[in-house]
Amino acid sequence: MNRLHNRADFEESYSGEPPWDIGKPQRPFTELGNRVLSPVLDAGCGTGDTSLFFAGRGCVVTGIDFTKGAIRKARAKAALQKLDVKFLVKDALTLADWDARFNTVLDSGLFHGLSDEDRRSYVQGLAHVLQPNGQLFLMCFSDEEPGDEGPRRVSQQELHAIFAHGWHIESVVAVRVEVNPTFKELFSQGGPKAWFATIQRKT
Repeated sequence: MNRLHNRADFEESYSGEPPWDIGKPQRPFTELGNRVLSPVLDAGCGTGDTSLFFAGRGCVVTGIDFTKGAIRKARAKAALQKLDVKFLVKDALTLADWDARFNTVLDSGLFHGLSDEDRRSYVQGLAHVLQPNGQLFLMCFSDEEPGDEGPRRVSQQELHAIFAHGWHIESVVAVRVEVNPTFKELFSQGGPKAWFATIQRKT
């Protein structure tokens, strides 16, 4: 299976208001507190709300997205909020070729947009950039969400399978995704069902 959306689709989405762009981080990330350690990578950062949240709490943050429109908006937000975040136009599938290293990686809705093959490349790249014992916090649509609107659904079994070697899954918790109110009728009442996974890179 190919990605559900190609680069042009995402660029077009950011010319307006994508359903996932809610002007703030998803709640499971804001509740992490001091578990997020610098330096931090926000993979698939979109317009930067999660990156800016943690930069505002003193973290050194790099946000990457392959969509130029998203990064332009993220940089504008950073300037407006007077926060120092490095926002880069970079494909998360190229992490294995990068020399940067991080203690924390945040993934708020990137993983579930990848094909099976791209997921494998992405996880290999995460293993390359994440320091031993570093933490990955990953939020993705759950297979318990009915219908087929939005991104691919992900099962707990899929998460355990792809992070089986070189990783320790600490927890996978059922949560809800907050979406732009314009799109909420497309999903379950209370927001799309999702998994929030806490995953550690082994030494």
